[in-house]
Amino acid sequence: MSWPEDLGSVHAVRPLWASAWRRFRRNKMAMAGLAFLVALVVAAVLAPWITRYGPTEGIEGAYRQPPSWAHPFGTDKIGRDVFSRVVYGARVSLRIGFASTVISVVIGLLFGAVAGFFGGLVDTLIMRLTDVFLAIPYIVLAIAIAAVAGRSEHSIIVVLGLTGWLGLARIVRASFLSLKQLEYVEAARAMGYSRARIMFRHILPNAGQPVIVYSTVLIGGVILSEAALSYLGVGPQAPTPAWGLMVSEGKGDLARSAHLLLLPGGAICLTVLAFMLVGDGLRDALDPKLI
Repeated sequence: MSWPEDLGSVHAVRPLWASAWRRFRRNKMAMAGLAFLVALVVAAVLAPWITRYGPTEGIEGAYRQPPSWAHPFGTDKIGRDVFSRVVYGARVSLRIGFASTVISVVIGLLFGAVAGFFGGLVDTLIMRLTDVFLAIPYIVLAIAIAAVAGRSEHSIIVVLGLTGWLGLARIVRASFLSLKQLEYVEAARAMGYSRARIMFRHILPNAGQPVIVYSTVLIGGVILSEAALSYLGVGPQAPTPAWGLMVSEGKGDLARSAHLLLLPGGAICLTVLAFMLVGDGLRDALDPKLI
């Protein structure tokens, strides 16, 4: 008896993440965004070795110089090298972006999972609380919290972390509402597993795809929010090399020294765009319909 030839390929089936990575690699825009982010992280980590000057070091006689071989991004009004400040600013933005996103994801997962799994009064209370926060412009809420917590990098991480979970909570709730009706959840209940085990070991892993995609996009949104708060003077204070603060300092010299605004502003735009492209690529790669 001979076996069909195609049965020999049964053991060659790719794992889920291998298939997702294969599809992600085919997305040229997503790969370009990933390459930019990798380069940005490497530059941030190796900042002391790829810059000639410190981020707060003033160079005597080099005031408002345009980009040149000695200073690729020029210098600012007190002689600081803009390239060094942009590179060191990547550390600030990435640190705030990732730390705030972790806080938001933890809160959003917790509230969304509880609301979607238990439903009823618990769901109503959590969703109405979410609606109240969504009704308040986040920038106003962030400024109010920052005014109380203080104007520093750590306070901005807490502020953005506590205001960024709302959308994720809604996404997780929607996933739990649909997944808790499936047979494997009913089987887990019948076997006597606890609610916490069913929520976090059975349902949550299957709701991970939208969480991963949203978290990636959220990092870019947090970096943009941090830049906005820094621009308004609520974020990290001088002489911290924050991109938003650099844009704020350079807006008054746009006519004479446009590079002081355009270069840190360009860093913000490219970084946020890269996260959006990676998030879009992850959405397509992890789409269950394509697996």
